[in-house]
Amino acid sequence: MRISSVALMMASCATVAVLAQGADATAKADLKSADGKAMGSVTLTDTPHGVLLHVMLTGVPEGAHAFHIHTTGKCEPPFTTAGGHFNPGSKQHGVENAMGMHAGDLPNVTVPSSGNLTFDFIASDVTLKAGPNSLLDADGSAVVLHATADDYKSDPAGNAGARIACGVVTK
Repeated sequence: MRISSVALMMASCATVAVLAQGADATAKADLKSADGKAMGSVTLTDTPHGVLLHVMLTGVPEGAHAFHIHTTGKCEPPFTTAGGHFNPGSKQHGVENAMGMHAGDLPNVTVPSSGNLTFDFIASDVTLKAGPNSLLDADGSAVVLHATADDYKSDPAGNAGARIACGVVTK
């Protein structure tokens, strides 16, 4: 799995801050496939540096997958109801795009042959608190796992392929 050392350092620092904040600043998303099979869970915790996502994937196909926060809290197969990437700043897609990146653009993950993977990272441009970058706004948000890796530059979605799992973010 390719996650930068900066992201890992931020996750470590944020963990200490999370412990001090308590349970009020948390949300959860249960990831399910189009046929309703459980494929993992995401615990989201507000920190002073963004939202810490603790992700546990189970039964996911081996290989590289894009993982994004999407703009609408609706997960009806084929999960297009989740809308595009969470993008309150009206930016283009991708960390390698000079006009990017969406607040919901997250690092790719590489799932081993077991189909199980646990990882943490910080989404620095989102919050669970009220405001324009809130994942808990009127129409909610969702986390989506894609069939293939994000190329980190193609607008609007990084050529990440089909949406294979989705979970609505709930308080």
